Amino acid sequence: MLHLPALLAILAMAFVTYLTRIGGYLLLAGRHLSPRMQAIMDLIPGCVLVAVIAPDFATGRPADLLGLTATILAATRFSLLPTMLCGVVTTGLLRAILG
Repeated sequence: MLHLPALLAILAMAFVTYLTRIGGYLLLAGRHLSPRMQAIMDLIPGCVLVAVIAPDFATGRPADLLGLTATILAATRFSLLPTMLCGVVTTGLLRAILG
């Protein structure tokens, strides 16, 4: 059973997460971005993803390092979604095999 304080904490975290997602749109609403700034804004999701997953590769586990290699190779040929899928599946299989 979910207690009221836990429910309130979950709702508060969801609200703050939502605010961070729309914050950029609200701050930049009505502003014209230069092509260079637009290109930078388009790169932010990938940068956030790398910042979230990068610490896992500092562990030195062979499965993670091989999965990172597969992801880098996939990134040279595919767009973001297939690259992420390749990395997740490869790393998951290697962790199951190598431990």
